Amino acid sequence: MNSKEKRLRVMARSIQLGHCVCDPRKPCPCPLFKAKNVCTCAGEHVPATNSGAPVRLTEHVRNAGCASKIGQADLHAVLACLPVVKDPRILVGMATADDAGVFRLASGVTVVQTVDVFTPSVDDPFLFGRIAACNSLSDVYAMGGTPVTALSIIGFPIESLPHEVMAEILRGGMKVLKEANTILLGGHSINDEEVKFGFAVTGIIAESSLVTNAGARPGNVLILTKPLGTGIVALADRLGKASPESVSAAAAAMGSLNKAAAEIMVTYHATACTDVTGFGFIGHLCQLVIESGVTVEVWCDRLPILPGVMDYVGQGMFSGANERNSEYSAARTQFGIGVTDMMKAVLFDAQTSGGLLMAIPAGKADAALRDLHNAGVRDAVIVGEIREKSDGVIRVLPEGAGKNNHRARNDAKRKIKEVKKCCCSLGSRGHHG
Repeated sequence: MNSKEKRLRVMARSIQLGHCVCDPRKPCPCPLFKAKNVCTCAGEHVPATNSGAPVRLTEHVRNAGCASKIGQADLHAVLACLPVVKDPRILVGMATADDAGVFRLASGVTVVQTVDVFTPSVDDPFLFGRIAACNSLSDVYAMGGTPVTALSIIGFPIESLPHEVMAEILRGGMKVLKEANTILLGGHSINDEEVKFGFAVTGIIAESSLVTNAGARPGNVLILTKPLGTGIVALADRLGKASPESVSAAAAAMGSLNKAAAEIMVTYHATACTDVTGFGFIGHLCQLVIESGVTVEVWCDRLPILPGVMDYVGQGMFSGANERNSEYSAARTQFGIGVTDMMKAVLFDAQTSGGLLMAIPAGKADAALRDLHNAGVRDAVIVGEIREKSDGVIRVLPEGAGKNNHRARNDAKRKIKEVKKCCCSLGSRGHHG
């Protein structure tokens, strides 16, 4: 049967049914057939344009990047309806809302597993594939694990976008997997109206190196390894308002692996960690303080922020994900006088492939920060401090608080050194006196 006969046969059946055989929501002939003379039900494809204009992936999604994810409040409401899974081999499961699950297969054999899929936050297919891979691997890194294998998951409108675009997305993801020494075993594809991509990742982990969101202790400092504002830049770019500098900086941040940061985190015995993605900085920190049972201070003037972000926020360019993220964390977040609404928008911004937020013992923080910078994680900075035990509280302090707290801590360390030096001097004189 030739293509014309196939089209006539399929369309005749659709007309008899009163709607498209592939999509009962559409009539037959459908709008695409009328506009482009293409019947996708008969296996026909929209011809690739020869205009030379690249495909803009973000035009094929409603919400970009991690802003496409379901909010924490709705997610927790759904999970509360499900039975609790109990097994002595589960080291980290659904109960703690951690970044990934950890399971003991046998003595000395522990695996960490995660899955992450989202829509494009950039238009370039290869870059989107890269960002999606970095984001998927990040959950394993946040637990202190090493990713080993991955399975790709892609939703793609195969009848309306060129095959080459899908191939570029996969190629970008595979490039990152190779950099992470992670093997792609296969995958699953769905013919979807929206573009979506990500990976299910399996890693290995030594139980002694396991880092969860439940171990932060008073006196620890918080280190954030990537700048904030990727969701805001993505929206500004979709609206044609973002500068090339902002777009380039956001792409560089989203497309970088958290591998080096995770290795240094384990070396310096981080007590807790989470990666900062769709629930925003405050949303992910909120889960950490709840599970750890602590109060944390966050210093606004220490937060790394992408260039141009505050200008875009001032023009109202932040997504509805901000509202969902702020509502979930409202009961546990206290904003100091002077914390602006613009800064709150940044703190609640849904991040795509964000950095690690790790709690490090105070005495090791400066050395950890030095090693992070030397390893190329140049945006890493101390952004706050765990203050005391509690039922989980976040205090956000305004401009100047970070400088004052950091200065006070350094002054205290200097005084301790002076006292020790004085004691040693006295002891030395006494010994010889």
